[in-house]
Amino acid sequence: MSCSQDNQHIYNEITEVKAEIGCSRHGLVPLVLQLLFLILFSAVFVAFLLQAPKVPCTQDQAEIYQELMQLKLRVDLLCRPCSWDWIFFRGNCYFFSITKRNWTDSLIACQEVGAQLIIIESYEEQDFLLKMYKIKGRLWIGLSDMKHEGSWQWVNGSSLSPSFKKYWTLWKNEGHSEKDCAELTDHGWSEDNCKTKKFWVCKKSSVSCPNN
Repeated sequence: MSCSQDNQHIYNEITEVKAEIGCSRHGLVPLVLQLLFLILFSAVFVAFLLQAPKVPCTQDQAEIYQELMQLKLRVDLLCRPCSWDWIFFRGNCYFFSITKRNWTDSLIACQEVGAQLIIIESYEEQDFLLKMYKIKGRLWIGLSDMKHEGSWQWVNGSSLSPSFKKYWTLWKNEGHSEKDCAELTDHGWSEDNCKTKKFWVCKKSSVSCPNN
């Protein structure tokens, strides 16, 4: 195969990968696809390096090198607003555990990944969680009255808004001394013993992805 044919072959591979990236960047690109793009880029780059010392087509190689650099830039721009095992919803990322822990350990687990045991801030968010409940079951949320009995606070120290009390399955002004932590149920929220092991939900802000 001639020098020009070799370079044309590499150029064609670059074009195909660029087309794939161009189509994928408009949606949420799975981590697997990102890895595939990186592997393809590496393979094309290695092929270019192997052929470079064998042929004197410096102009063609310079053009291919420029294409490779542009391709690398586009690969670098691939972005997910959330990590692979998190779910994106309205500007935030949510992690639904696959193991069970007590409330305190669930709180710590979220903090260890730079998140919080979920603070529910809107009715839309509550509806989103109820849909996930059908898959996971009862979930710890970041609400408790551990500091002051009957005074429910989120993990960031903010008090529970009266408008959200409608989500309690059986809301009572007086609390139960052994039930200081809130959980998500199929009908709303309930309180339970904080030592009970349940699934939990972490929440953190999503990553901003470039639009260009």
